[in-house]
Amino acid sequence: MDTLTHIALGACIGEIVAGRQIGKKALVLGALAQNLPDIDFVASFWLPTAGDVMAHRGFTHSLLFAMLVTPLLAWYSTKIFRTGGMEFRRWVLFWGLQILVHIFIDAFNAYGTGWFEPFSHYRVSFNTLFVADPLFTLWPAIAAGLLFVSGLGNRKRIAWAKAGLGLSGLYLLCGVAFKLYIDNAVAGDLKEKGIAAGRYFTTPTPLNNMLWYVVAEGENGYYAGYKSVFDKKNAPFRYVYRNDSLLKNETGSAELKTLKRFSQGYYSAEMWHDTLVFNDMRFGEMLGWRGAETRFVFHYFLRRQQDNKLIVQRGRFAGWDKATFHAFLRRIKGI
Repeated sequence: MDTLTHIALGACIGEIVAGRQIGKKALVLGALAQNLPDIDFVASFWLPTAGDVMAHRGFTHSLLFAMLVTPLLAWYSTKIFRTGGMEFRRWVLFWGLQILVHIFIDAFNAYGTGWFEPFSHYRVSFNTLFVADPLFTLWPAIAAGLLFVSGLGNRKRIAWAKAGLGLSGLYLLCGVAFKLYIDNAVAGDLKEKGIAAGRYFTTPTPLNNMLWYVVAEGENGYYAGYKSVFDKKNAPFRYVYRNDSLLKNETGSAELKTLKRFSQGYYSAEMWHDTLVFNDMRFGEMLGWRGAETRFVFHYFLRRQQDNKLIVQRGRFAGWDKATFHAFLRRIKGI
């Protein structure tokens, strides 16, 4: 999830676990603790872009990382915060809960999270939450704001924190229910269209959990489309060829191997004029829900590495304007 979401969640959790012991320091420390696994961003300073993409949400988002770091931080916290009555065991709960919530929530995005690193490189990805969803973040953000401005003597503080977390949890459960419904509907759409897909995934489109992006694997490529929870008609699909032939001269490239592994096999290649582009299809298309031919959000220039900046999100909102947003809302309403 985005940094703001983790800050809000961390502040609320901090208040519940340690607010009575260390006051508003629990909010600040909680916000920092909740973002600790994202310390892997420092890898971008020396790793090539493809390696950095693979490293993110890797070991620092693993269960082993949580097990190793939690007792160390708990011990150090007992030395720094000697007042307030926070014992070692409660500090273990504080740090452990923050880190585990972070890596748990991140696994609901399309990016994938390395829970089992370094023993397994499998990435856990439930594809249930968009990386920045206002309706998920809003409630703990409101609660965190109230906690920061209210006095420590306010008896509603714990209730606010629990309400913020509870409403986000309820929204997450709604997302899970929507995904189960969409997956079942998509399976029916594929069957009715006579599409024998080897595997497929569904993931939310930007900023909501009602319109879902669908990719189903075919023999030489993928069927890509969109499905709203309000659709009354079958979802239309377009076919995207994998175009492995374009990559034949890159087969020995460690860069390409890393990108293929990161994409979990959902990739395509294409030429943009004279530039060879690798697409990771899991992150969606630029305005693809409008029904026209479109490019993919995650596009990597294989022979122009210097141009690969902000690679995951650089095309996310390309071309959005007022008319585009209204069209997006209409598509959410269904067909």
